Amino acid sequence: MANTKEPRVLAIILGGGKGTRLYPLTKERSKPAVPFGGKYRIVDIPISNCINSGYRKIYLLTQFNSASLHHHITNSYNFDRFSKGFVEILAAEQTLEHSGWFEGTADAVRKNFIHFKSQNPTHYIILSGDQLYRMDLKAFMDSHIASGADITIATTAVNEQDATGFGIMKIDSKNAITEFIEKPSVETLNSGNWKIPKEARGNLPKEKEYLASMGIYIFNAKTMEETLDNDLTDFGKEIIPRAIKNKKVNSYIFDGYWEDIGTIRSFYNATLELTKDIPPFNFYDADAPIYTHMRNLPPPKINGAPHIEKSLLSEGCVLINSKMVKNSVIGVRTIICEGAELDGVITMGADFYENEERKAENVTSKRPNVGIGKNCKISKTIIDKDAAIGDDCRINVDGKKYPDGENKLPNGVYFYSSDGIIVIRKGSVIPSGTVI
Repeated sequence: MANTKEPRVLAIILGGGKGTRLYPLTKERSKPAVPFGGKYRIVDIPISNCINSGYRKIYLLTQFNSASLHHHITNSYNFDRFSKGFVEILAAEQTLEHSGWFEGTADAVRKNFIHFKSQNPTHYIILSGDQLYRMDLKAFMDSHIASGADITIATTAVNEQDATGFGIMKIDSKNAITEFIEKPSVETLNSGNWKIPKEARGNLPKEKEYLASMGIYIFNAKTMEETLDNDLTDFGKEIIPRAIKNKKVNSYIFDGYWEDIGTIRSFYNATLELTKDIPPFNFYDADAPIYTHMRNLPPPKINGAPHIEKSLLSEGCVLINSKMVKNSVIGVRTIICEGAELDGVITMGADFYENEERKAENVTSKRPNVGIGKNCKISKTIIDKDAAIGDDCRINVDGKKYPDGENKLPNGVYFYSSDGIIVIRKGSVIPSGTVI
């Protein structure tokens, strides 16, 4: 007989707000729907962590640009009728009780209790939709139950410099959280005994002396309802600090790789790290795969490419006598033409292949084909989906510097610059000979 004492776990993935830090990748899509790693979406990471941990009742909360996300979820996650599993999107909606928009992470959960309670959960796992990590969520849950805590917060060790950008936890020798502070100064850290106790350190690196919240929580179901029985809107800034004062709140120290990929810089760096010999985030784990949309595309085709080094080539892409592809991640259906050189480039690929009729129309209208044209030289650039880059273009290879934000060239081409990284927006048309 089944063990009736097994917890009934409901996973809630927070889709985030407008995603302004990831703009323009979030101009037409929500953060969780941003393509990642050539063939995936960011949301595939937390969903796969849930599935691999045995938790298959998953809600995804979102309210901005949700069409692309909805399409991806519908095409990717269909459980069989016997598993009782699901991945469902809950977008902000108007009801007789609520006016609509989510005002924060806690408010998003509160406004959807009517949907959650029908599952009769004993525990909630709250996950972020824009983080890169692998975690055994069952081990996290087992630790929570064994501790007898009302709430457990996943934490990661950080150094003093990084600690100033996070919510920092103070714990006792038994991992109980006694205090919380949001983005403290170095002076505050040094004056308040915020370092991790020796008894709780284990094998953590010596330089990482502070515990930062990962924005990942486990709540007992009753505790969740009690802590949200108010008008507070945010878990990290309001709900958790208050709960520490009157609930048993524990820390679960996670010592694996974890990266917040909520900015263009962090997204770019985390993506290119996938090309390392031993990447910190490994897609090649047979025991815990990362799931995504099955597209049934052909394998990559290389019609001559003398120099391919430390790069990922996704299915359906075609290299036509390309000169060099180095330290790059090439997305699905990307076409790279003769003589092209790419170094430190992320392409998100294309949603379609252009047929011969479409290509003939491109010739007539003097529009480049979708993909990367002949003899282009591109470096330190993110190329969003369905972009058409003409022949002989040079992007971020001539030492030109642009202010962060939207930029416009004399020929009318728009592009985005962020911390020295050039972003070519989705569906952009870059005429032949353009220099950025």
